[in-house]
Amino acid sequence: MTDWISLAHDACGAAKNFAAAARVATLAEVQGADEGRIEAALVERHQRRVHGFAWIGTTVAALEATADWASRSRKAGRFGAIEELVLRIGFGEYLNQLAASVPMSQNEFVRPAELGVAEAADTLRASPAVAQFMVAGNTAESRADLAALLADCGRPDETFDDETLDMIREQFRSFTADRIAPNAHKWHLADALIPIEVVEEMAALGVFGVCIAEEFGGLGLGKTAMCLVSEELSRGWICAGSLGTRSEIAGELIGENGTAEQKAKYLPRIADGSILPTAVFTEPDTGSDLASVRTRARKSDDGSWRIDGAKNWITHAARADLMTVLCRTDADTPGYGGLSMLLAEKTRGTDAEPFPDPGIDGSEIEVLGYRGMKEYAIGFDGFAVGHDGLLGGAEGQGFKQLMRTFEGARIQTAARAIGVAWNAFDLGMAYALDRKQFGKPLIGFPRVSDKLALMAAELVMARELTYSAARHKDKGERCDIEAGMAKLLAARVAWSNADNALQIHGGNGYALEYEISRVLCDARILNIFEGAGEIQAQVIGRGLLAGQG
Repeated sequence: MTDWISLAHDACGAAKNFAAAARVATLAEVQGADEGRIEAALVERHQRRVHGFAWIGTTVAALEATADWASRSRKAGRFGAIEELVLRIGFGEYLNQLAASVPMSQNEFVRPAELGVAEAADTLRASPAVAQFMVAGNTAESRADLAALLADCGRPDETFDDETLDMIREQFRSFTADRIAPNAHKWHLADALIPIEVVEEMAALGVFGVCIAEEFGGLGLGKTAMCLVSEELSRGWICAGSLGTRSEIAGELIGENGTAEQKAKYLPRIADGSILPTAVFTEPDTGSDLASVRTRARKSDDGSWRIDGAKNWITHAARADLMTVLCRTDADTPGYGGLSMLLAEKTRGTDAEPFPDPGIDGSEIEVLGYRGMKEYAIGFDGFAVGHDGLLGGAEGQGFKQLMRTFEGARIQTAARAIGVAWNAFDLGMAYALDRKQFGKPLIGFPRVSDKLALMAAELVMARELTYSAARHKDKGERCDIEAGMAKLLAARVAWSNADNALQIHGGNGYALEYEISRVLCDARILNIFEGAGEIQAQVIGRGLLAGQG
């Protein structure tokens, strides 16, 4: 009998060697003459190569996380037929991609020859473990077997062997099935906010205080627990999973950087949901270029602040009570150094009067999906912030403070993507079982069952990469590279799963009445917010080239 788990670990070693060769080849293109330092201009000139290397590194990291999952599953006695098939199909597909062509988008593929590692790819293929997966892993037979098990309600092992974490998954899966999933499409089509009573129910379950310390009324749990909450809520509707994101960002900003007074004032109320925060970072002309933020905050004689400027893509802005505003407090200091973070309180708006306070106005941005909180363009004109509103009481720290939240935010976004990908899979599977064509259910056709098998295999790989990043964060380890990888891969898988599930629906999938139309729209945003895919690849590529991760 083939020991696929041992083969998986051997294959990971070969894949890591291939990634190491790709790193050496990429470094040769981006290092300058000055002591071999990486030069920004060369990184930009060779952006495709750097991003291709990032995708190779991400693929290898996903293989390693999946092999570890399989080992844990076998140790606990849960490594059965489904788990073996997921491992075989996932490894077979991703190893073939590494050796031949790794997708970066729908029409961008990085191939070994263009990175100068064709010989390393040959060595990878020659590894006995890799060869076994490439030949006998992702086969027509294995996909058919997995699809049949999945159609019979089987699912890959997801147990943590941690009573608290397993209970969290069960609790939020039940809540989502009862309160979110039956209503999500109705709310989406009406372009309505999630009803406030549902928000209050989520608050009572602890959604907004998962990672806030117990001394401030939170649950005091880590990022792994946060992943589970986000994943399960997003499996019903991404907007339910995303409600906690704003509280997560505000809670981490204040918890890590706030004064004692700011922590005592805001954290308990964020945790219990009586304060709904929103993140106010992006501007119309800056996008990911936060160094170019122009929104200005001036200090008054009495120590209070006045904000002037424009912000864009601000989620849940009207209903929010607290804004974390990245703005320029020092006009004479260019770039990141002149930026500060303000804690700006506002009055919760209504449909009739979304922005009732003086000095702030906003207009809704109509969007394809991700509708349950609404997006706004906001204008500040002398908006008042109290004298105690400067986060941490120190100017010029805003960008550094924000950067510390990116790891958690990207891990959470990856978890939301996993939830969306599961939602797509669930809808695709249900339709394939119910819909009959030419006298048999759709799942009886290989191109349909193939899609579902690969959707499940990739889901597990992206999920385990996300959980791995969360575990690093929970240990207090730096994980910006791992978080970026998780977000990069999970966003691609969510979109792929949604697209394939809609294809399974055929023409019906294009009809607004079918839920998959919503899921497709929701999935598309995941590769854009919290750092677009290209930004993630840039961060990952530069980090790996510099020896991080």
